[in-house]
Amino acid sequence: MDVDSHAEELASDLGVDKQEVRDDLENLLEYSVPIDEAKQSVRRKHGGGGGGDASPSALDVADVAPDAGNVTVTGRVLSVGTRTIRYDGEESTIREGELADDTGKISYTAWQDFGFEPGDTVSVGNAGVREWEGEPELNLGESTTVALESDPVEVPYPVGGDRDLIELEPGDRGRNVEATVLELEERTIDGRDGETEILSGVLADETARLPFTDWQPRPEVAEGAQLRLEDVYVREFRGVPSVNLTEFTTVAPADVTVSDEAPRLSVREAVDTGGMYDVTVVGNVLEVRDGSGLIQRCPECGRLVQNDQCRSHGQVDPEDDLRVKAIVDDGTDTVTAILGTELTKEIYGGTLADALDAARDAMDREVVADEIAADLEGREFSLRWRQSTRTHSAGGWSTRRVRSSPTPASTSPTRWRFSTGRRRRRLSP
Repeated sequence: MDVDSHAEELASDLGVDKQEVRDDLENLLEYSVPIDEAKQSVRRKHGGGGGGDASPSALDVADVAPDAGNVTVTGRVLSVGTRTIRYDGEESTIREGELADDTGKISYTAWQDFGFEPGDTVSVGNAGVREWEGEPELNLGESTTVALESDPVEVPYPVGGDRDLIELEPGDRGRNVEATVLELEERTIDGRDGETEILSGVLADETARLPFTDWQPRPEVAEGAQLRLEDVYVREFRGVPSVNLTEFTTVAPADVTVSDEAPRLSVREAVDTGGMYDVTVVGNVLEVRDGSGLIQRCPECGRLVQNDQCRSHGQVDPEDDLRVKAIVDDGTDTVTAILGTELTKEIYGGTLADALDAARDAMDREVVADEIAADLEGREFSLRWRQSTRTHSAGGWSTRRVRSSPTPASTSPTRWRFSTGRRRRRLSP
């Protein structure tokens, strides 16, 4: 984008210093304000009125693109969420959600309250368009007009924010969920205004489990509480969707059923989700990879070390540990399951001390991995993975990999449950 030419044009029209106009434009563009909206804002600042140089085009939702300039769109409001962001050094309250017609749906951000609610049919005039996470988004600013229409637009999408946990995706805004608080932890973080108290933990319903954060800790959010949470937004955290409660979220009692089972997917479906918090897959262990059995970790960061060398801390006195790194295939794809200390002990059938004794007797540390491989390879297992917020362990589906606890002395809950038709094991507390 040639900011110089826009600044020169505006400076000439307004009769003000070009550098001052350029600084104003760059400041607005830094916050992803569309160029047409930014130019209108600069005009208003310097007394040039709010009219831009782009005539709004009336478009179907499916035809709105990031380079469309200012547009007019008529559609049904699917959802409305409210939250506070920091913009240009100041706190701003925005409304955001989705709008749809019969051709498609599009997200929007409104920089003021235009008074519409889910289910309303509105004509949005002179809205800017920006690109947000690879998709076009309507930007409703001071120069935007919003008119309620009496004839509703019929749309092939659910109206309102109610969703099950399994339906939530990063980027969702204005969602309502009913869930039980399974885990809860009070934490102090270094926020943008200094130390901030928050609540974090795990929510569950009949369909899934997801991590959550309450940025305005409230007494109703307690472990075991069954709650209806209205107006939450979802972002990605450690590779999975995370539910966020703001000062605008309302909390009320609810009657919630929680399932003990995790959604069962094929490996390909699990990989394609990009991230799930709690999931079960069934497949055959093709191979127990190098780096299984007896391993050594850095006592400072827990990373694997070779020849007493840590990538972050250099020469260290490593600590012994146990883990399994197995390739699992179900015919649709493969995934690498990395299992932590406690589960590896159960698979091996002994403690870390037992493994060290076996290695000394055989004068070969690989004897432990060989015994684990003999027990696992070629057999079908059901694997359940669950991330733990209390131990803050790394985790999450990525392409062909799931990671269990990386810490050398893990006391976290079991991440995987193994079972087989030939011999059944319950590898969980």
